[in-house]
Amino acid sequence: MDIDQFLNQHENKSLLRLLTCGSVDDGKSTLIGRLLYDSKLIFDDQISALHADNEKVGNAGEGEIDYALLLDGLKAEREQGITIDVAYRYFATPKRKFIIADTPGHEQYTRNMATGASTADLALILIDARYGVITQTKRHTFLVSLLGLKHIVVVVNKMDLKDFDESVFKSICADFKAFSAELNLPNVTFIPISALKGDNVVEKSERIPWYSGQALLPILEEVDVVAAANLDDFRFPVQLVSRPDLDFRGFAGTVVSGTVRPGDKIKALPSLKQSTIKRIVTADGDLDEAFAPQSVMLELNDEIDISNGEMIVHAENLPQISTHIEASMVWMTETPLKEGKTYIIRHTSRTTKAKITELKFHVDINTLQKHPTKELQLNEIGRIVLTTHLPLFFDPYVKNRETGSFILIDPITNVTAGAGMIERHLTVDKAGADVGGERSVINSVDRREFLWEQGRVTPGNRAQRNRHKGKWVLFIGDDQRTQKLAKDLEYKLFNKKLQSYYLGLSNLTEGLEADIGDNFWDREEHIRRIGELGRIMTDAGLIFISSLDRVDDYDLTRLKVLNSPNELLVIAIGDSVVNARHINLQLRSDGDTAELIKAIEAELDRHTGLPEYTI
Repeated sequence: MDIDQFLNQHENKSLLRLLTCGSVDDGKSTLIGRLLYDSKLIFDDQISALHADNEKVGNAGEGEIDYALLLDGLKAEREQGITIDVAYRYFATPKRKFIIADTPGHEQYTRNMATGASTADLALILIDARYGVITQTKRHTFLVSLLGLKHIVVVVNKMDLKDFDESVFKSICADFKAFSAELNLPNVTFIPISALKGDNVVEKSERIPWYSGQALLPILEEVDVVAAANLDDFRFPVQLVSRPDLDFRGFAGTVVSGTVRPGDKIKALPSLKQSTIKRIVTADGDLDEAFAPQSVMLELNDEIDISNGEMIVHAENLPQISTHIEASMVWMTETPLKEGKTYIIRHTSRTTKAKITELKFHVDINTLQKHPTKELQLNEIGRIVLTTHLPLFFDPYVKNRETGSFILIDPITNVTAGAGMIERHLTVDKAGADVGGERSVINSVDRREFLWEQGRVTPGNRAQRNRHKGKWVLFIGDDQRTQKLAKDLEYKLFNKKLQSYYLGLSNLTEGLEADIGDNFWDREEHIRRIGELGRIMTDAGLIFISSLDRVDDYDLTRLKVLNSPNELLVIAIGDSVVNARHINLQLRSDGDTAELIKAIEAELDRHTGLPEYTI
């Protein structure tokens, strides 16, 4: 092979961007260093420097090389033996090119980890075999899920310290699967290694005969990242309008997703003016096709007024266009985010002003609990609603990372204050108030009651006929006993000639909610739908009985609001973790069924019975 063939082959290799994440001392830097060293991708002078540094500040132990020194270059990192800043390393094998982001494990550097993950295709989540799945593991798994990475490799490191015990590895895998089930992570691979000793890093280890999978490097070389690319939705944010002479007018930018060809019908946003692609121009000549992430110039067959910050898309495939959006936010500056404050938003090529109209909640990423809050602090993650001065052209982040992400810039200091992932657009009523957020739901209760279409039969009529008011009884618990109690209550009330109805959770997930998943990201829509259903059932005068396996303070607040003006009676079974102020009755899961039903009936009577009727 001559030099030209070699360079051409190298240039056309696929690129994999990956990051390492995990707890402090899990061996992230050591793993990458070992990967580079064993792949023979380190120059002689770097090897000499590594041995010299190892004698001075190495922490691997006597007779061992501290491969982390290849990554940890800051003085503070070497002194403390931790990663503080994101370290990027480039290397290539005969099969693929790689860019690795070595991210810090400390909670205080969450923003650094989010930065490294924002452009990654794959995440290596390291777990120390001695400690298993810990808080930092959960934190980084949540962040990886939030940032939409499609490929996850869970690396159980330091297996040599556990004598390469298969049961240890299987136990850690089971714990990780149990925690991550709610996050709906795709394409998860598990691999046992010893980064310090080199087992299963580049080649299969003979000391782990029970592991039948591949070593780490072959996995990285073969993972398919093209399949995760959005090739359907053509999005071309315009960065520059080029008019070098009277005969040419081109629109320069980067294809952030999808593909485009000469002759394709397009629309310009926000004008919605239509034309067709005449040429795809580059410095090396015209192209027959352009795709992400190519930077090109498009010439159209018609004269259309398009400016910097606008977007060109296929005529039959438009993104969402809105000035009111709901988004998840990673806050990255010491000045907290607060409602009502105005920032500069940078979305694709558009820069405009954005006002935080609502801060819905922040997430405890160690427990996945949502908590209402007034501000977001440094490294916190939450859900916000914002209003922009100019409309944004976007897709939800889960569908398109490029058009679904944005940053907020502090207009005074000009620092990047936060990174956002768009969840959805919000409907805006005629008064200009969004009707999507939690506070907006609370404020719109009176408005909804005004618009609620009432039949000729009033709630009072139903209460007199049924001998009770409409009421929603919600059982909270994650075992079979909870569902049995709910069904027993329905049967007991029915035998007393009261209008009771039990709706099982599976009836919802296979019916009304068949189009949404059972994971953290779909949880809010799940709560909204069951809340709206509860309002309808209680408005019909029923004692509506249902159960949920897990809720938090925010969920119960939202359910109470959605069911208003009818009441919600919350019964927690066992050690269900919810805010005590929302619980009407806490019962032991091992109590006598008859006694538990009796206690529930007494509580229900206090809340539901009419003056002349009791249950």
